[in-house]
Amino acid sequence: MKTEHSCQDVYAPLARVEATLDALSRHPHAPAGLEGAVRYSLLSGGKRLRPILAWHACVAAGGQGEESLYAGAAVEFIHCFSLVHDDLPAIDNDDLRRGRPTLHKHAGEAMAILAGDAMTLTAFEILADARPAHLPKLELIRELAHATSAMIHGQVWDTLGGLPAGLAPLESLRLIHRNKTGALIRASCRMGALCARPGPNAETTLAAITRYADAIGLMFQVVDDLLDVTQSAEHTGKRTGKDIDAGKLTFPGVLGVEITREHVELLKRDALTAIEPLGTAGASLAELCEVMSTRTK
Repeated sequence: MKTEHSCQDVYAPLARVEATLDALSRHPHAPAGLEGAVRYSLLSGGKRLRPILAWHACVAAGGQGEESLYAGAAVEFIHCFSLVHDDLPAIDNDDLRRGRPTLHKHAGEAMAILAGDAMTLTAFEILADARPAHLPKLELIRELAHATSAMIHGQVWDTLGGLPAGLAPLESLRLIHRNKTGALIRASCRMGALCARPGPNAETTLAAITRYADAIGLMFQVVDDLLDVTQSAEHTGKRTGKDIDAGKLTFPGVLGVEITREHVELLKRDALTAIEPLGTAGASLAELCEVMSTRTK
């Protein structure tokens, strides 16, 4: 299913997102090294998928995309904190992120830990100070706190084990990645929708957007697993093959590459079906789902 929106159209808010992140990452009273480390990580590019999703979920719920900028930025701060800590020697021990040295390679391990901590707290400060005034700040803070906890739970299961007993490999994968990857994507969409002023169908709209988010959140990780075995580090900007080398469960490892590709298609269909009731208001979310399902990095 293709919409009339192009990939360029759905990423049209990117300049606004980048300007917001730039402004919110300036802390003149912080140690210069800390501010520099945060900005090195936060402003190093990336897809900005989460704030873009927040923007279009806000539009789909009847709002103006601009109303979601603070919410989307807060999620992006948490996402970047998670990448910095994931890359540390004690977890994934990665040297490359977005085509350049990871933060602990650039600024040292201690500064990387502290910069991740700082980004976490800044995310909630952003929501506490968010504009416009009608935003449901407590709900947004609750959504992000819940998603951050879920992300950490997924990281623990993926890195240290401790999964519930009796789960089949595919069930384990879904549990890990609905939390580790999917939780922040879900929060992005829900928080974006919550930024719109409530309309007569607000609950129904939020439920549809939540179902969409659950499907694309898992789909994003399934595609990531495919890229890890089908693309080079030079193309993706990060080390590939690392999950297999570490003995982690992956979707291609459990299902094989071709069945994994079919799984992507099933999740894409679930996402698009979820937002069909939104009609043209959900067109950009539908296009983002298409873009995510076919990305190569």
